[in-house]
Amino acid sequence: MAVTEVPTPQAGPGELVLQVKAAMICGTDIRIYRGKKTKGVRLPSIIGHEFSGGIVDVGPGLRGFALGDRVSVEPVIPCHNCAYCKIGMENVCANRKAIGYEFDGAFAEYIRIPATAVAGGHVYKFPEGLAWEQAALAEPLGCCLNGQEKARVGLGDAVVILGAGPIGLMHVQLAKAAGARHVLVSEPVHHRRKMALELGADSVVDPRADDLAAAVKALTDSVGADAVILAIGVPALANQALSLARKGGRVNLFAGFSVGDMPPMDVNLIHYNELLVTGTSALARHHYEKALRLIESGVVNVSSLVSHRFPLEQIDEAFAAAEGGLGIKVAVTP
Repeated sequence: MAVTEVPTPQAGPGELVLQVKAAMICGTDIRIYRGKKTKGVRLPSIIGHEFSGGIVDVGPGLRGFALGDRVSVEPVIPCHNCAYCKIGMENVCANRKAIGYEFDGAFAEYIRIPATAVAGGHVYKFPEGLAWEQAALAEPLGCCLNGQEKARVGLGDAVVILGAGPIGLMHVQLAKAAGARHVLVSEPVHHRRKMALELGADSVVDPRADDLAAAVKALTDSVGADAVILAIGVPALANQALSLARKGGRVNLFAGFSVGDMPPMDVNLIHYNELLVTGTSALARHHYEKALRLIESGVVNVSSLVSHRFPLEQIDEAFAAAEGGLGIKVAVTP
């Protein structure tokens, strides 16, 4: 990566230009940076897809937006016409494009929002009382909502979450809000286990020192968890996730893996235990809007997840902090 001067974007017909106020580093950004995720990424390009900002330019003919509006943006833009869009799966649209991939992203002072995103309802206003960083985190929270739906987390469930990074910590709060009776988090890093407890987890386990399987059995009278969410992209943990679920339980492989990661899977666990195994890919607009409203209402606390802040000029240091796991969520403030 390099910090350089680029032309200030101008809003064409139906477009918006935002002055970026907060751009958060996602694990996917790190995978792009390391060359482990390449689909849709151009070289050179500006990445960054979790962001918020103020409108500084409104394109000709565009109504409903004004200079100074505080907005955040759902970055996944579907075509609305393919087979998947027609059955309500716009998040896996066959022709989807995304800000931070095909369109230049938010690690910049200004960002142009394409007309397809504006017209498609991907730009959301939020009030003065909501901080820029909070609004920027609606995107990952929306992805977590999608994962919670796939895992069918609900009243009375015993839920195991593997990983207490920002994603795992969001899953903790959503599971408790959905009525889970007990949320157990497995996480090797002490300060992340501590944060999990502060945000509502009922118990935590250090998988390096404790017997996670025994902890789950003790919690569930040896039955197993109703739902297991893999919230960290470590392929070797996929098999463990299957082993922690009860018969008829649900396992959501939420975290993305790099191309070529092919962990061994004990398919008999799925077969004989009749497990429901799902994946989660990005989010749809209704996930994003619900996530933003959950943040606005205080149902989900995302402010405490922001552990580091860097100016744009220190993007390398920001990525090092995010990749090294020194904190929770890292913000870039152009």
